[in-house]
Amino acid sequence: MIRATLTLLTLTSTIPALAQSFTCGPATKSATPLSATTLFSDTTPGFDLNTLPTIAQHSCSSDLPFYFSIPLPEGSYRVTLVLGGPQPSTTTVRAEARRLMLEKISTPPGAAVTRTFDTNLRVPEFPTANHVRLKPREIGNLDWDPKLTLEFNGDHPSVRSISITPIHEPTLYLAGDSTVVDQDIEPWAAWGQMLPRFFSPGIVIANHAESGETIRSFVSEQRFAKIFSLIQPGDYLFLQFNHNDQKLNPTTHEAAVPLDVYKQLLTEYIAKARAAGATPVLVTAMNRRTFDPAGHITNSLGDYPQAVRDLAAAQHVALIDLNAMSKTLFEALGPELSTHAFMHYAANSYPNQTDPISDDTHFNSYGAYELARCIVHGIRTDNLPIVKFLDPGVPDFDPAHPDPISTFHLPTTPIRLKTNVMTIPQV
Repeated sequence: MIRATLTLLTLTSTIPALAQSFTCGPATKSATPLSATTLFSDTTPGFDLNTLPTIAQHSCSSDLPFYFSIPLPEGSYRVTLVLGGPQPSTTTVRAEARRLMLEKISTPPGAAVTRTFDTNLRVPEFPTANHVRLKPREIGNLDWDPKLTLEFNGDHPSVRSISITPIHEPTLYLAGDSTVVDQDIEPWAAWGQMLPRFFSPGIVIANHAESGETIRSFVSEQRFAKIFSLIQPGDYLFLQFNHNDQKLNPTTHEAAVPLDVYKQLLTEYIAKARAAGATPVLVTAMNRRTFDPAGHITNSLGDYPQAVRDLAAAQHVALIDLNAMSKTLFEALGPELSTHAFMHYAANSYPNQTDPISDDTHFNSYGAYELARCIVHGIRTDNLPIVKFLDPGVPDFDPAHPDPISTFHLPTTPIRLKTNVMTIPQV
């Protein structure tokens, strides 16, 4: 293993947003051939992050995860992949900072399967010389640079061709905290980065959530301003804040965002979304893993979830009650099994981690995936118009009957170190 430091690229790419195609086979009129020398640079598409697959029999494949990046302007893109290789393969595809796009697509030897998804690329800058005030952990994050990065992972991940086309379609913006954010480092995960997997092309998810945020800091760091520089009629804005808002200052014993200010700001951004022609949706925050002796989840979030319910009713806003669904989900798992949904890890259980972790707020991939399924269930229950974009191959979800932990598996991203330095497999 080697370490590769990622540098934040602050200027939007000058490469025009045109359809581009790449092939692991011979060149065609419409596709550029990929080879062992097709390496990414600030101006050139190619294999990235010190990874390089084997290119043979019209397929790019590897025993290890590999990355492909292309410099592009901010916007939304449709990605069409032809997957498969000379050997049996099961390929999971993520975009940007570990957004789950395609889950375990199996292909027999010599077969080819075409899959398409839509994803979003963003940069910190926006008009009038403003920019999002990124935290140190976001500097170098794949979610904030002017390139689209694809991760191919799994059992002999294999791809035959990659086509990327700019699109203009409805966007679902996510605003929230670390339980929603695209967590860029294994084994952390959040529901926002799992959500794209459950949608078909036709709507794109733009996850602007960030760790440590309150609704007030989302304002001061220009994160709402960034969203509203982009939002268009027909878009959606999902809002989930609470975990950090209700935390008490140890000196003043006051909440980080008092309840009246919290409701005021939610009301303000509901109105802003509607004024922009977008649809606001309120999401109550999921519970923490706090069980009483009888095995029931206790409320550790104060009056904030109920305030969101009351505000949704008063403002006639769609509500996804993730707080209620997570209570059902965690109680169905029980005090012991629920640790496998949260960040509970023994010392030395994964690379570069020497201390045990016992975190009852944040989630691993299993927990984040189950919460994303709760969100999808809420979309169906509310019969939101975007229900038509849900993947028809995924059945509805009952939080009282979670997916078995024993059968859940997603391949781990080789980005594992919880710092601004990524640990990447050596070519």
